[in-house]
Amino acid sequence: MAGIVMAILVPFSVSAITALSQGYTTDSPLSLGTLVSLKKDSHDAVEPAIVTTSDRLLGVVVNPDSSLLSVSNSANQAQVSTSGVANVIVADISGDIDAGDQITASPIQGVGMKATTNTKVIGVAQGKPTYDDKPHEYTAEGGVKESFKLGQVPIVISVSYYTKAPEKTVIPPALQNIANSVAGRKVSTLPILISSAIFLIMLIAVVSIIYSLIRSSIISIGRNPLSQSAVFRDVIQLSALVVIIIGVSLAAIYFILTKL
Repeated sequence: MAGIVMAILVPFSVSAITALSQGYTTDSPLSLGTLVSLKKDSHDAVEPAIVTTSDRLLGVVVNPDSSLLSVSNSANQAQVSTSGVANVIVADISGDIDAGDQITASPIQGVGMKATTNTKVIGVAQGKPTYDDKPHEYTAEGGVKESFKLGQVPIVISVSYYTKAPEKTVIPPALQNIANSVAGRKVSTLPILISSAIFLIMLIAVVSIIYSLIRSSIISIGRNPLSQSAVFRDVIQLSALVVIIIGVSLAAIYFILTKL
């Protein structure tokens, strides 16, 4: 998803009680509830967080009056909380947010979203967001306009790395990786099961034909050495049949993995 620059003016009340906040230098004023990241190669300057800067996530912009302790060195600063509870600006870009969901940076500067992949997160949502009633759009990859809802949700701030739990599936990881490589995308369970069944049937059929061919050839030549030409002809015909079975089966597997 492509990030965009957006001035977030939130009509919500975004105050919350935080344990500690500290002033960080900013290039421009930041709205309360904005997710911020440390600027690259800096320890005292922040910028609105976005997907590409999520590895430098620091905290949430809060009102100094809502902190039990705030530290500030100059007027051109934003108070950033790195602990406690704070309301953050969020969007439903990656899906609806529920209590217990991890919140990370989104494609929109300063706005959070539900973490769905391995990434750094700002904290844990404490409930469902309160959304505004205005339409919003952002430009995704390929220049496509995507709509989203903008709101706020209280989170327990705890910057950490979120690792998505592996999906429960009957498909072995190695087989899943092979299917994904063939299809060029993630393949669901059903096409893999169907393809595996086709491959197994193909394997049994091919092994049976080859076994029968070898056994009958040995018996025929043992009984009548002059039957070599007939045996050779059978070998060619059955080999062609094996190639056809393999070809049709692989084509069917490819179609199922790429189209279903």
